[in-house]
Amino acid sequence: MATQNKLAAQDIDLDKVSVIVGGKVHSDWSAYGIDSDFLIPADAWSMRLGLPAGIFPEGVARGVPVQVRVGPDVVMSGRIDRVSRTVSRDQVSLSVTGRDGAAILVDCASPLLTSRQASLEEVIAQVVRPLGIKNIELHAESSIRNDKITTEPGERAWDILLRACAGRGLWPWFRPDGTLVIGGPDYTAAPVATLVMRRSGEGNNLLSLTDESSMERSFSRLTVLAQGHAHSTNNKKELGIIDVSSSDSLAVSGDTDTTETELDTGLPETGQHGLQFVVEDPTVTYYRPQVVVMHDADDLEQVRYRARKMMADARLEGYSLIARVQGHRTSDGVLWEPGQRIHVISEPHGIDAIYF
Repeated sequence: MATQNKLAAQDIDLDKVSVIVGGKVHSDWSAYGIDSDFLIPADAWSMRLGLPAGIFPEGVARGVPVQVRVGPDVVMSGRIDRVSRTVSRDQVSLSVTGRDGAAILVDCASPLLTSRQASLEEVIAQVVRPLGIKNIELHAESSIRNDKITTEPGERAWDILLRACAGRGLWPWFRPDGTLVIGGPDYTAAPVATLVMRRSGEGNNLLSLTDESSMERSFSRLTVLAQGHAHSTNNKKELGIIDVSSSDSLAVSGDTDTTETELDTGLPETGQHGLQFVVEDPTVTYYRPQVVVMHDADDLEQVRYRARKMMADARLEGYSLIARVQGHRTSDGVLWEPGQRIHVISEPHGIDAIYF
């Protein structure tokens, strides 16, 4: 029995790509493509299958749930977007394309929502869960509440989710098993592989490595401007009944100090204006300013989160490292997926660092 199990394990092709539809496995593809990006929603896949018998498989239809696997490992879970059946003189073929669970958030409008003092969990419950996404993980130290969240008719669910996450410096993405994760990068995770390119060729495992930098979306100085509606979440000041006939009651108490920021921007109870936060990128060596307007913010802290997130995104878009490797897995057999950390050593580029 042990020998049979060993032979069965050897027969498993760890790099064979298959699509599971309705419990049936389709794996004899003539061509396939899998595109997965940590920062781009709705990862996509496409398959093309030749049918020598001329019979189209049953159950392969638009909207059907699917799993895309490489060997025994799931790389993407979602639904079929498009099915194309072609019959010509010399062949019969089937082409199938689809995306992961983020597709419905990108394509569909958010339910109308007007809520005060809404936490991120409540936004998820009212915007994401009604669209059929049930497996959700929230990785955040604290849940900051938005004083007011309002959706416009026709606004995409993904945009609402991004807005709720951006105010906390978080980012949403989907795992291969279809779980929606909201959090940030794990800088403590160990690299899954070391990619090497040396002039001598010793230990090389890279087919190619492209180092690309751009100035198009980089800025030396990013200013975020905002204003806030009136709300009553500031509990620093006590409110009470005042006797206007008494001069004593009109005196300002030392316990109700007004900060310089409040003098400049107004109080939360009456609405705030002129909220501003500035971040700078020291890697941009000449003056390239940018100003972004947030139409509504609860407080300066939320503006600060948004400004730092925007600057981090701008720096991220200004640099990319593109590596081509052989196969779908690392040398340890781990399947490649977005969000992993890798150690890159390249003598021609002068690189010896860890990247996501």
